[in-house]
Amino acid sequence: MRAEPELIYEPHPDQVAKARVRGFMAWLRDTGRADVTTWDDLHRWSVEELEPFWKSVWEYFEVKARTPYEEVLADRSMPGTVWFPGATLNYAEHCFADSEAADQAAIIAHSQAREPVELTFAELREQVRRVRAGLSRLGVGRGDRVAGYLPNCPEAVIAFLATASLGATWTGCAPEFGSRSVVDRFGQVEPRVLLAVAGYTYGNKQIDKRDEVAEIRADLPSLEHVIHVPYGPMALEDTTTWSELTKPTEEPLTFEPVPFDHPLFVLFSSGTTGKPKAIVHGHGGILLEHLKNHTFHWNLGSGDRLLWFTTTAWMMWNTLVSALLVRSAIVLIDGNPLYPDTREQWRLAQETKATLMGASPGYLMACRKEGIRPAEEFDLSRLDQIGAAGSPFPAEGFRWVAQQFGSRVLLNVGSGGTDVCTGLVQASPLQPVWAGEMSGASLGVDVKAFDEAGNVVVRHVGELVITSPMPSMPVAFWGDEDGSRLRAAYFEEYPGVFRFGDWCRFSSVGSCLITGRSDATLNRGGVRLGTGEFYRVLQDLDEVTDSVVVHLEDPTGGMGELILFVVPAPGVVLDEMLERRVVTEIRAALSPRHVPDRIVAVAAVPYSRTGKKLEVPVKRILRGADPADVASPGALVDPAALDAYAVYARTRGQE
Repeated sequence: MRAEPELIYEPHPDQVAKARVRGFMAWLRDTGRADVTTWDDLHRWSVEELEPFWKSVWEYFEVKARTPYEEVLADRSMPGTVWFPGATLNYAEHCFADSEAADQAAIIAHSQAREPVELTFAELREQVRRVRAGLSRLGVGRGDRVAGYLPNCPEAVIAFLATASLGATWTGCAPEFGSRSVVDRFGQVEPRVLLAVAGYTYGNKQIDKRDEVAEIRADLPSLEHVIHVPYGPMALEDTTTWSELTKPTEEPLTFEPVPFDHPLFVLFSSGTTGKPKAIVHGHGGILLEHLKNHTFHWNLGSGDRLLWFTTTAWMMWNTLVSALLVRSAIVLIDGNPLYPDTREQWRLAQETKATLMGASPGYLMACRKEGIRPAEEFDLSRLDQIGAAGSPFPAEGFRWVAQQFGSRVLLNVGSGGTDVCTGLVQASPLQPVWAGEMSGASLGVDVKAFDEAGNVVVRHVGELVITSPMPSMPVAFWGDEDGSRLRAAYFEEYPGVFRFGDWCRFSSVGSCLITGRSDATLNRGGVRLGTGEFYRVLQDLDEVTDSVVVHLEDPTGGMGELILFVVPAPGVVLDEMLERRVVTEIRAALSPRHVPDRIVAVAAVPYSRTGKKLEVPVKRILRGADPADVASPGALVDPAALDAYAVYARTRGQE
């Protein structure tokens, strides 16, 4: 049991007045669909009346279907949910449905490899038209796969939308991924076409990727064409050039109508504990979910600008692109986000006049630690929201944002993932914000915490589950013909309920705290401890720059061993005094049960390319596994980061 969270933000009158969700609520009342006057009313209706809610989203946003749907939900069992049977549509068509937005900015791209690029919706449409025609000349059609080994540049967005317009399926990897990791992913979907760069720039460094591209080409027998996207001084030989792909043509831009669940793109899990899962997302599910999310939670619309640093390997890239659906411009950032210094993302927010800026909790905490005062140092007068996702964000970070921006800017901290390509818990302009907590469940998301027996728990840690279907749940895993892998991933623990893989804790006011991945559970004497709880405490210690915690269970039923690895700050040594301080802070903030048995200094914490801390691979190494067997090197930011844990595993028994 825990005390209720600390309220730090009440909806500001200006935010409430501009909240686009209020228009939706008024429309629901005026048309007799639902009598909702508050956010709580709306959320309750959205999960209790699932079919009327999603039908209303469809009608409110005037979804364009070539053939109408027969019913909203033909089968609501999970897995196996069937949404909007009979409907045919195309995601890409909805990015260009508003001719009045033709002259508005659509893409504002900043890169360390080239000068800034800006495209209007009309210019983006023309580029998509040409690339669609080029892909069609190469034989790409409905059901084919197109892969991008690309940075976060306009060409990636253009190629994705062109692919979608054909009814083909897109998949992508960032060029910092190694060739083996790319083949592990792309090899599953067997693409006909690969778009790739020969290299990229990271800060002031030129990164040559020609050898990796050659290896990828050699290991993907399905490839028929490779298209070189120019991005810096290097080039790929024996390829179709981007200029050839985009040569003038009279072929019109048309959109292949496809069923609601037709594969739009394939996202991949981290691949740190085995072959990455190839998660298929459909045209209709992503369209409806992102229209809802971007308008009602992120408050985006015509004329807004969304800046969120991401690579093409993270689901946030797909979510960023979807801002085009609501006529918002997207700011693409490629390269080192901390170059030339930590203030760079704030500079870009000022320069691009961002209305919503997304940032990692780690970035915001680094700004806090450096004493940056963004609201004073930069003109961020257009900024309405700051989004944060990807890792735990401590209460101190919430307070820092509130101190910097006051009540004028909403801090929207959320959690979701690749599996649903959206947020499950987050804020909105009509909700309060509590320190260290997500404001509540997203609209249309029936999310709860379950105990081991499948009972709903409040104010206690439980397994995060979704008890009713969502349109953006995975259509399938690619190649999983009988659905057995998908069932094993999400539905074995609680039949008919989607188990997401996070530990969470809901308060009595509905706010939510994510305490860590449930597959990295720390279970001491039958009490489950969330890894995120440790990181929130340690993030505020100046002497510690990073940490990872694992628990080695005792097979005889004892308490096991809780080991905390810390990366000391430059010039700091992990001595007895620092160990005592770490123990004191953990005991005071958490409990005596959280106090580690050992604290070990390491040079680095291992991360996946998508920013996930690799607790499970570290645990496996401590159990005797070879680092080469627990994670693909190409899937890691720094493969050498695992070495110290292997050394510790070999020597710990000799102490």
